[in-house]
Amino acid sequence: MTVLPTTLGDLRQSPWADAPLRGRSVRDEIRTNLIGRLERGGETLFPGIVGYDDTILPQIVNALLARHDFILLGLRGQAKTRILRTLVNFLDERVPVVAGSEVNDDPFSPISKYAKDRIAELGDRTPIAWLERSQRYVEKLATPDVTIADIIGDVDPIKAARGGHLLSDELTMHFGLLPRANRGIFAINELPDLSGKVQVGLFNIMQEGDVQIKGYPVRLPLDVLLAFTANPEDYTARGKIITPLKDRIGSEVVTHYPRTVQLGMAITAQEAWVDRPERQVLVPDFIQELVERIAFEARLDRRVDKRSGVSQRLPISVLENAVSNAERRALLARENEVVPRVSDVYSAAPSITGKLELEYEGELVGGEIIARELIRRAAGATLQELLDDLDVERVVAWFDGGGVLRLTGEEPAPAGLKGFGVVDGLMDLIRAMNLPDQDRPGVVYAACELVLEGLAAMKRISRNEDASWSRIRPEKRRRE
Repeated sequence: MTVLPTTLGDLRQSPWADAPLRGRSVRDEIRTNLIGRLERGGETLFPGIVGYDDTILPQIVNALLARHDFILLGLRGQAKTRILRTLVNFLDERVPVVAGSEVNDDPFSPISKYAKDRIAELGDRTPIAWLERSQRYVEKLATPDVTIADIIGDVDPIKAARGGHLLSDELTMHFGLLPRANRGIFAINELPDLSGKVQVGLFNIMQEGDVQIKGYPVRLPLDVLLAFTANPEDYTARGKIITPLKDRIGSEVVTHYPRTVQLGMAITAQEAWVDRPERQVLVPDFIQELVERIAFEARLDRRVDKRSGVSQRLPISVLENAVSNAERRALLARENEVVPRVSDVYSAAPSITGKLELEYEGELVGGEIIARELIRRAAGATLQELLDDLDVERVVAWFDGGGVLRLTGEEPAPAGLKGFGVVDGLMDLIRAMNLPDQDRPGVVYAACELVLEGLAAMKRISRNEDASWSRIRPEKRRRE
């Protein structure tokens, strides 16, 4: 185990006193570590980030190689904050600072009066502390009430009185978040929500390294990488990024939702909490796909506000809620296996309605009705992927012949399968799909529900609100 220097004298005799470590800026530090990881290859640069490998992540890497401050611009639920928090992985494991410094002074190049006075007084006996990489990331959620004092700092009269200093003395200053992030990364979420006054102070200290606190000029040549996030809706709805600040941000990276259902499923599977310790949970692939398609259908629906977007949190919450409904059913039936069904997805409608911002037309229809329509359309799209030219005519003909099937969705799987078994051709169709785990009753039940829901979405059979399926009435066919 490496013994770390504890005084400035020891530090002068260590590798940290030599180039390239000595005097290296945080941007150069990130650039050097990033280059090393790229050259080694085979490393995941942004762990936990799915779906951006060919679009967003290369742009972020370019910005870091260029030593740019950057902003991630995108709708809610596009992993912007998570990306920012992974930036600490490109910092050194630890760096030396003057012990007691509020702004993480470099012992070889101090910027605060405190550190300069300390080194002048103690010389090589100046105590050294070590800052871990996790301590070098500072994040702030911007809100309209954030002040210059919060970000930059303010004069502290109590410090002045106790130390006998003039108010204009730097030693009377209480440093804000940005100076405390010196030699690290400072991230601001929802940048447009900052008032124009605070944004002015921000870019001034970014570019010129100085700021005025209560009329007193303070020069702080900070060494900070700045990263921001913003939602395009915020530019017009709640605020804007002032032009001088935007001009000083080196790179603007526009994020996006998953481009394919498969990428969305991978993100949802990674983020959703579906493993329940008391019982075995089995989520069929087609249920995962159906849940993901709900978000894709919502993003295309004209009744849903496109400016607000449909967060990736929607399918995550829906899947968790559907598993919980299946878990509740398993508890009541004393079953050991939990398998969510299409009816469980319908029970998860509260996870949909709360995440949709509706246009006026959507408000007239109502969020709950729209949620049910989205689920049905998602079921239809999922079934079409599974059918692969399989014939559903026997199933449709059974309903056209007057067959009606009514199930509550709460039955144990074996009891429900007896009901599905009366539908001519349904079980043969399920077997022909060759689904994984189709020897399990819960999976077969879920697949039967999917087939009937999908056929209802295709307007081949009728789905009634009393959880029953029947033929489509002739007059309804004519209208369609």
